Amino acid sequence: MFVRQVRDGVELRALRPEHAPEIFALADAERQRLRTWLPWVDCTHAVADVESFIRDSVDREARREALTLGIWAHGSYAGGIGFHKFDWANSNTSLGYWIASTHEGRGLVSGACRICVEHAFNTLGLHRIEIRCGTGNHRSRVIPRRLGFKLEGTLREAQRLWYGFIDLEVYSLLRSDPRLPG
Repeated sequence: MFVRQVRDGVELRALRPEHAPEIFALADAERQRLRTWLPWVDCTHAVADVESFIRDSVDREARREALTLGIWAHGSYAGGIGFHKFDWANSNTSLGYWIASTHEGRGLVSGACRICVEHAFNTLGLHRIEIRCGTGNHRSRVIPRRLGFKLEGTLREAQRLWYGFIDLEVYSLLRSDPRLPG
């Protein structure tokens, strides 16, 4: 089971079905803010939806297709992070994340991303990691830049949300790229 300490009182953990009520409660409380950028929010209506997502995530992890983790701050669920899909043939993956508004600006996502990046390169042996962010999502876009990811370009109207299509900025980091210090 994946468990890594981000810093004192903050850790990354693999999701389990018993986490579903707490995850749903947080996502539901943050629904209006999160749905501006995350399409899954509008498909998550009940604890059972989160339980189904977690079961699927556990299965995908067992098949080495993806890795979905929770960010836990002082024992409470604070947000999520994970590798959407491993492309083993091309040695790459993409990384996504979200955090509760009460935990924004504390470095939790940056710290969690650093751990995920090191895991992808050093443990999994991957070559490339990609992060895609909505062009208007300024808080999310600062994360890859802070970690040394390179902006590759903008995908026009690449993601559909409840209010229409949005452009996505694509950032990448190669195993051979220098990574910015802590």
